[in-house]
Amino acid sequence: MEWKIKSFNQLDRDELYELLKLRVDVFVVEQNCPYPEIDGKDRHPETLHLIGLNQNGELLAYLRILPPGLSFKQVSIGRVVVGKKSRGKGISDTMVQKALDHIKSTWPNESIQIGAQVYLKAFYESHGFGTASESYLEDGIPHIDMIRMCS
Repeated sequence: MEWKIKSFNQLDRDELYELLKLRVDVFVVEQNCPYPEIDGKDRHPETLHLIGLNQNGELLAYLRILPPGLSFKQVSIGRVVVGKKSRGKGISDTMVQKALDHIKSTWPNESIQIGAQVYLKAFYESHGFGTASESYLEDGIPHIDMIRMCS
């Protein structure tokens, strides 16, 4: 797989189309969550988009890195998604680790806070995150806030 980290302005039309399509396919259609997927945070000048492409240049995985103060006081990752046909191959682990490495080099003294779907709690714990809230509903889906302290 090839991994690229780009700002919004660095994304070409096809990359933007494919990442938005993947997000809508999973977060709106697959999860039956009819809420706005495009929230304005993608265009923030410090937001970064991590895209994972196969050898044919097809988008298989995506997440975004949000700067401190945009979603939480801390840096955040979100919209973590792997296409249905590519799941179960460790792509999400690799992608999250790449994001954590990039965050550490860009914001070395910042903790990371996320709003994770509850069923993914153990996954994020395996990447050093700890529980920071009780469960709550966001767009009808149980979530929990989690924090990974800077190291």
